[in-house]
Amino acid sequence: MTTRKRVGLAVVSAGLGQPSSTRLLADRLAEATRVALADQDTDAEVTTLELRDVATGIAHNFTTGFAGGALRDGIERVTEADGLIAVTPVFSASYSGLFKSFFDVIEPDALAGKPVLLGATGGTPRHSLVLEHAMRPLFAYLRTVTVPTAVYAATDDWAAPDDGVAPSLPRRIARAGGELAELLAPRATEEAASRPEEPEVIPFEQQLAALRVEE
Repeated sequence: MTTRKRVGLAVVSAGLGQPSSTRLLADRLAEATRVALADQDTDAEVTTLELRDVATGIAHNFTTGFAGGALRDGIERVTEADGLIAVTPVFSASYSGLFKSFFDVIEPDALAGKPVLLGATGGTPRHSLVLEHAMRPLFAYLRTVTVPTAVYAATDDWAAPDDGVAPSLPRRIARAGGELAELLAPRATEEAASRPEEPEVIPFEQQLAALRVEE
């Protein structure tokens, strides 16, 4: 029987509202990644961090230099995961201050080499370049491995049909999730290969039957 492999996937959402289009995009990216991993016999253990829930802890960290309980737990979940999905709303043509502040309190080398899928939400398509001029440089500084496809969702994208010319939001989400899965699956394979194989347990009755045959 084939043992299914497992990877940890952390999702960071900087949405402020509830419900939030930023959280919705984050969830859909995570689901697309989970589905793509499942096709490779790999299960994704997804954990989501809403930055709005640790905003006060982030502010205190800047003034005290220490991360409180909830923030410390969130940082550990992000840094220990095999892969990361990071999604922010766009404010003033860039990522939100809350989004940047969270990654500022993480140790500079803690995310080095980690596969990351980037996403952003905004009111109009004009802000879509935030993915390239702001987010990719930030995660390049953190020395992560960002997937080729980053996903921006404007308000109109959620209901826009697939016209066969420009990729629709669902198509872009599926493609990005597949790219992240391609980076995560080898990690799962290596982890599974490093675990020692469990010895086969032969029932006692079967062992006795074998002895009788030899006699």
